[in-house]
Amino acid sequence: MDRRNFLQKGAAAGLVSLNAFPYHLYASTTKKQASDRVKLGPKGVELSRLAMGTGTNGSGGSSNQTKKLGVSGVADLFKAALDNGVTFWDSADQYGSHPHLKEALKSIPRDKVTILSKTHANTAAEMRADLDRFRRELNTDYIDILLLHCMLDGNWDERKKGAMEVISEAQAKGIVRTKGTSCHTLPALKTAAKSDWVEVDLARINPAQVAMDADPATVIGVLREMKAKGKGVIGMKILGAGRLRNKVDECLQFALSLDCVDCFTIGQESRAESADLIRRIAAASTRG
Repeated sequence: MDRRNFLQKGAAAGLVSLNAFPYHLYASTTKKQASDRVKLGPKGVELSRLAMGTGTNGSGGSSNQTKKLGVSGVADLFKAALDNGVTFWDSADQYGSHPHLKEALKSIPRDKVTILSKTHANTAAEMRADLDRFRRELNTDYIDILLLHCMLDGNWDERKKGAMEVISEAQAKGIVRTKGTSCHTLPALKTAAKSDWVEVDLARINPAQVAMDADPATVIGVLREMKAKGKGVIGMKILGAGRLRNKVDECLQFALSLDCVDCFTIGQESRAESADLIRRIAAASTRG
């Protein structure tokens, strides 16, 4: 089976397809590292290939990471990853993780890290309030990447106009460096691909169609459309929200091979897990 057929048939079939993963089809001649410097989207925001996620499963102002590790634990985890060159921090209001990043920033210069956050704001007033609160919670004057969180409808660009206008104003003032969406359905993803407002998209992608918007081949087609328009693409659900942790190497090699994914976020819950993931990324990129 060649790579195209694996995407169209094997990956779309589900987790069982990973039992005979064709490593040689995804092996690269160039080793990739978690710490590789990536310039994302039209604004060229620089970050590491791997992002430290804070919401493997997050809702209602908490997540796996925040509940298990607490403020100081997450901060320590982020500081340890920074020592290994991982400078991209992924947070969200929904995860309640802003205070955890704020704690880490007490001992780390702000310009050494790239911070992403996400908002559920719909109206202009809600967005202005979120921008003020997010910056207080993070103790920062600016947010590197701000995304509209969890787009579900194909017409989200109509419903979110008020929030989008405020984010654009904030970007013009340097409060937000680049902007975009995280998407959780195929119609929402397609709208993000077409939208001139979207500079960056956070997209669900793995080879087993676990916690994804469609089969891998379909999602990859939309992400390639985004890349053709100069948008930045951040992968998420690389390990299927934790459900593919028994197939880490396969999932990593798949993500690292994609020409339509610039970088990706994975939530980690211990220093050992973080160190192991960093090691596995380097090994997976060239595994034949």
